Amino acid sequence: MRIASFNINGVKARLPRLLEWLEERRPTVACLQEVKSQDEGFPYEEFEKLGYQAIWHGQKGFNGVAILADGVKPVEAQRTLPGDPTDEHARYIEADVGGVRVACIYLPNGNPVPGPKFDYKLAWMERLRARMRELWALEIPVAVVGDFNVIPQDKDVWSPRAMASDALMQPESRDAYARILGDGWTDALDALNPRGGLWTFWDYQAGAWQRDHGFRIDHMLLSPEAADRMTAAGIDKEYRGREKASDHVPVWVELAG
Repeated sequence: MRIASFNINGVKARLPRLLEWLEERRPTVACLQEVKSQDEGFPYEEFEKLGYQAIWHGQKGFNGVAILADGVKPVEAQRTLPGDPTDEHARYIEADVGGVRVACIYLPNGNPVPGPKFDYKLAWMERLRARMRELWALEIPVAVVGDFNVIPQDKDVWSPRAMASDALMQPESRDAYARILGDGWTDALDALNPRGGLWTFWDYQAGAWQRDHGFRIDHMLLSPEAADRMTAAGIDKEYRGREKASDHVPVWVELAG
């Protein structure tokens, strides 16, 4: 079972690349972030042509998340992140697929620092941790995947100095991520690539892709029941170099059974 995550940076703008990736890699589950489409405009018919069924939580112009599954309909379990009834951002969706609970997240960026956007980011991370504790208590295979907008350690960025003032690398952001891991979740990419140097994002500006000036902010966190089944994890780097690509690459984990 291959669970993948892809910040697509506009599902309509990148649709040819997304369909290409689905056909070539054929993940069992594909979680999308930054769909940037209202619910009624989500191109689910295009995925159905490839054999994928989908659920999604859209929002006009920005945010938006979706879960696609090969040959089966994801069974929706949660559409928003609990803890703040006033939060209308489409950043969270959760479903059961093939005996695994999959949560797809698009965590707030948080820039500029300091400010209300950073405060929102940290509050969102605390809400996420609370939800993940509820999922943990189910004692089932769980994968919480997506764009976390956190660079966990210096080994996860091409230049710590260049990103030092960014919300992605602030001590508060890193500490909040570390607290989640401290609850017993496994960072799949880090577990199998402990040396670091594995980027999932390259900015469109300043030739970042050509110079390999990237960093890792797309993560796959596994409960013990899922981590015990992990056989491989990695990124599909080549898709960043294709025409009209997203600034993120797909990340994935394979579970046995």
